[in-house]
Amino acid sequence: MTDYRKLAAEFVGTFTLIFAGVGAVLASQGTNLVAIGLAHGLAIAVMGSALGHVSGGVFNPALTVGLWVTRRLAALDAVSYIVIQLLGGIAAAFTLTLIFDATMVSQVKLGTPQLASGVTEAQGILVEALMTFFLVIAVFGTAIDSRGPKLGALLIGLTITMDIAMGGGLTGAAMNPARSLGPALVSGTMGDQLVYWVGPILGAVAAAILYEFVFLKEDATE
Repeated sequence: MTDYRKLAAEFVGTFTLIFAGVGAVLASQGTNLVAIGLAHGLAIAVMGSALGHVSGGVFNPALTVGLWVTRRLAALDAVSYIVIQLLGGIAAAFTLTLIFDATMVSQVKLGTPQLASGVTEAQGILVEALMTFFLVIAVFGTAIDSRGPKLGALLIGLTITMDIAMGGGLTGAAMNPARSLGPALVSGTMGDQLVYWVGPILGAVAAAILYEFVFLKEDATE
């Protein structure tokens, strides 16, 4: 059975990510990508540093799947992590509705990621997959690979900030099903959810397999 302390850490970390990230969307009404990117990135940097030694600081169902595929998480642990991460995202989204004015919430649909005009579902999946690929490469390279710099949480957070600067205007740059599902459920904005599950999971699995079986395998051979 997964340690309850790990689940509590995953809940708190995911809650913080959605609370800070979506809160920045609400505060700026979606107009300040710099603030939004920094809010998401700093939340991961802080919570990853504070709780990474407890649960691994995953905070993302797509990354959880990548860790499971590479056998770094057992199946039961992976399922437990995904459930608690989704609950953390939903709880954070609901909490924000208690803080922000209903008009502010409705104008940006509670910060629910959505495809920009002219962006197809296929393009959205590709963008989300690529951004999540970069994110998971950063996770493996700085937090899992012992050869990497000991700045994992900070560099992972900066990768999220980088991705939001590029993709925020196209897909909302979720890279994380908990980031999309929480606000979507609470606001009732469920369109395009497939994009925010398929894209991040594909990107996470591709990055995890590449790093685990190519980059780390090379190290083992040496």
